[in-house]
Amino acid sequence: MDVLLFAAAAVRISVPYALAAMGASLSERGGVVCIALEGLMLNGALAYTLGAYATQNPWAGVACALLAGLLTAWLHAEATVRFRADQITTGLGINLLAAGLTRFVLVRVFHSSSNSPRVPGLPEWRLPVLSDLPGVGALLSSPLVLVTLALVVLVHALLFRTVFGLRLRAIGERPEAAATLGLSVTRHRFAGVLLCGLLAGLAGAYLSSEQHSFTDGMTGGRGYIALAAMIVGKWNPMGAAAACLLFGAAEALQIKLQGSAFPSELLQALPYLITMLALAGFIGRAVAPRAVGTPYDPES
Repeated sequence: MDVLLFAAAAVRISVPYALAAMGASLSERGGVVCIALEGLMLNGALAYTLGAYATQNPWAGVACALLAGLLTAWLHAEATVRFRADQITTGLGINLLAAGLTRFVLVRVFHSSSNSPRVPGLPEWRLPVLSDLPGVGALLSSPLVLVTLALVVLVHALLFRTVFGLRLRAIGERPEAAATLGLSVTRHRFAGVLLCGLLAGLAGAYLSSEQHSFTDGMTGGRGYIALAAMIVGKWNPMGAAAACLLFGAAEALQIKLQGSAFPSELLQALPYLITMLALAGFIGRAVAPRAVGTPYDPES
């Protein structure tokens, strides 16, 4: 019984990580580094809160979060793909911009520098028989958990089973060769970054929905952990989701051990420690797409 409850908690915690990591895999497979995950998620979380607060409809909040993620990703794509700015610097700039902008909006709209009023979360789903099972019912009650499970399969299929995915991966490896075949490097890289923005915005919506509010800096480094999970998963959406489940389990363990004899500082560091150990090579060498982080100049 405890094992099922722990597994359910681990899966629910890993949902925002998995959504962001899958988005990053699409962006980086096309050749664009997505350090901006933290900012994408933060803007999505605030947009969900604003939409749900204004309409009292959580699905309107999800729509606002998707739009915010898309617009933030468009800004990242414009800077890195069209104007060929340094991708890491641009991503960090977007993260800093999101941190300051969300705090500014929080103060201006809700007159608080720390958190928003309570907003409605997504309604729980009840599935026949399954919802009555301990652990399983808690796991499947959130619509976004089921959506995320479906997206793991769909994003993997999009990347490895479609013409678009084949072209995106080719551009991430050798954009010059892809361009000689008539493929638009700019268009495909834009598409990868924008899809990343949608998934990261949805991750932000999940955070605000579960907490029923927006809190300043509520992503708490999840974007960076999701990026690490993508690397651990070797730029594969399913591998990234599996790595996120590992980090989710670490965070669930941290919560479960609170109040025990373990030092609280060590418990708080546990998810980040596991991230560092995984990146240190415990899962084997990960090889990035050849052209990731390299701007493409059609005139060069």
